[in-house]
Amino acid sequence: MTTAHGARARARTEVTSAIKEEARRQLAAEGAAKLSLRAVARELGMVSSALYRYFPSRDDLLTALIIDAYDSVGEAAESAHAAAADTPPVQRWTTVCEAVRDWALAHPHEYALIYGSPVPGYTAPDTTVPAASRVGLVLIAIVRDARQGPGMTLPLLPAELRPEAERMAAAFPSDLPPAVVPALVAAWAQLFGLIGFELFGQFHRVVEDREAFFRHAAGQLARGVGLA
Repeated sequence: MTTAHGARARARTEVTSAIKEEARRQLAAEGAAKLSLRAVARELGMVSSALYRYFPSRDDLLTALIIDAYDSVGEAAESAHAAAADTPPVQRWTTVCEAVRDWALAHPHEYALIYGSPVPGYTAPDTTVPAASRVGLVLIAIVRDARQGPGMTLPLLPAELRPEAERMAAAFPSDLPPAVVPALVAAWAQLFGLIGFELFGQFHRVVEDREAFFRHAAGQLARGVGLA
């Protein structure tokens, strides 16, 4: 009985993987808005009713693809962070940012799915949040280590922003002071803005040496959050 259950579980895993792989091919060819369960089933030689046993709706399939993409870029960031563990905080920050950029350049359609335009009619459920948080948590860890180790300079915090900064800090998954949190959120947004501009062509005829430009910009973001 255990062997039979194991075989069924492996078969389900293989079919699920094949469905998601075909869906990724459709994302690359048509975009997320045109993703169709019927089209995926047709390409895999399945009847639609069989595919619905794995993903009851297009939104369920999209959610699975989104979580996979967030986990993939999150793993890239975490691996880069671990590899640079013995380096100064600014270098660790830059290394992580470069790893995220490298992942995006290698997976442009998955990057567009999670950081591009929203898919019409789709709202991501809360189940995507843990995976979506992985890159941000790595950056938070670098800043926290800097405060506990070699130190850092607190960013300036305008008086008008203090109430919002305190609210954000209270909700943040860390013990960082309020002055750091808005700068960290802004750096997180700017990181993906830089990558999105490069990936979607906004740097065309503007930035030629994009690798050097990105490394410099990532260092500026590190200093912006107070890393020395």
